[in-house]
Amino acid sequence: MARRGTNLDRVGGFNDAVVLDAIRRSEQLSRVELAAATGLSGQAISNIARRLLDAGLVREAGRLRGAGLGKPRTLLELEPTGQYAVGVHLDPSVVTVVLLDLTGEVVARRPVDQYADDPDLLIDGIAKTIEEVIASSGAPRERVTGVGIAAPGPIDVERGVVVDPPNLSTWHLVPLRDQLQERTGLPIILDKDVTAAAAAERWAGQGGSFVFFYLGTGVGAGLVIGDEVVRGASSNVGEIGHVIVDPDGPVCYCGRRGCVGETSQPRYLVQQAVQAGVLAEGTDLDDRLAVETAFAELCALAGEPGAARDIVTTLAVRIAKVVEDIANLLDLDRVVFGGPHWPQLAPVLGEAVRGALAERFLVRAVHPFEVTGTALGADVGAIGAASLVLDRTFSPNPALVAER
Repeated sequence: MARRGTNLDRVGGFNDAVVLDAIRRSEQLSRVELAAATGLSGQAISNIARRLLDAGLVREAGRLRGAGLGKPRTLLELEPTGQYAVGVHLDPSVVTVVLLDLTGEVVARRPVDQYADDPDLLIDGIAKTIEEVIASSGAPRERVTGVGIAAPGPIDVERGVVVDPPNLSTWHLVPLRDQLQERTGLPIILDKDVTAAAAAERWAGQGGSFVFFYLGTGVGAGLVIGDEVVRGASSNVGEIGHVIVDPDGPVCYCGRRGCVGETSQPRYLVQQAVQAGVLAEGTDLDDRLAVETAFAELCALAGEPGAARDIVTTLAVRIAKVVEDIANLLDLDRVVFGGPHWPQLAPVLGEAVRGALAERFLVRAVHPFEVTGTALGADVGAIGAASLVLDRTFSPNPALVAER
């Protein structure tokens, strides 16, 4: 549903954002259609369109002629090169930087080569990669409006601090936002990885009410309810890693057994595969790269019937238990899977979760519950981080009306 503007005096910033958002949602609209969609007067639309054209944020896209339309109407669409946004996804297994244009398309991407456990070294590597991505894209740097960072929680959004993520043991109260801003000179937004991923799906037009189930070194859940991203009181919604799904499972660092986060980690799944004879002994479970390599081998072997597939389908049952509880509690439309490890697990995990949930969604007689994978690929976290920056351009702030 298009947001509505106001014909009160001096609310140009608010109304400009309303019009931009309406064009983004429909791709192309005439001035007459914009007036109908936003509730703004024809004169207000003409003034706003002129400002947006002059700013290089929209462009004319030909004329629309049809039966009963009278004079042909000039269509307006977003100018992709009008603004750019950088997105950074910080995950213990991979750090990725992307650049989006104003339409949300990825124009450049690059992993951070200088991965390091030391926060200062990694932030240096992120800053260097941001500059490389901007330079390689050919985008004018002055049109890059900011950087969004998707980081594992918990985070302190107000201070821009990564607090104590369980899988980044050396990251304790790291002021990531301010340190990266010092290195790049660009405005920075920090948000949780799962929230950013959910925001990316919503930005891509996948609205409604859904849970984004993140599968990386850890697990998490991003929520969208009624097309709105849910962040919680401290912007730390989605900490589901300590939901117990196997009382006889491994001991988690929290002291309890069988937490879904612990039992979903590649390290634990590789250990199970070694014990089952699926993978050869000798994998160093404390070596991140060795575990990632062994995990990829396990996922490939799971494509055929056997012990490897059994390990992944058992994982699916554990995950389905968490999804079932969230979906029934909040009456959701679907679950969307994504994250760094989703592409490897998808061929088996998606269907297995779908089967496990088939009879467990309590209002299935009223509406179905869909199980899907992200449409945005492995970079969904980074794309989501960048979309947080773009969203500031397209999201009207109603407070502007009250202030004037």
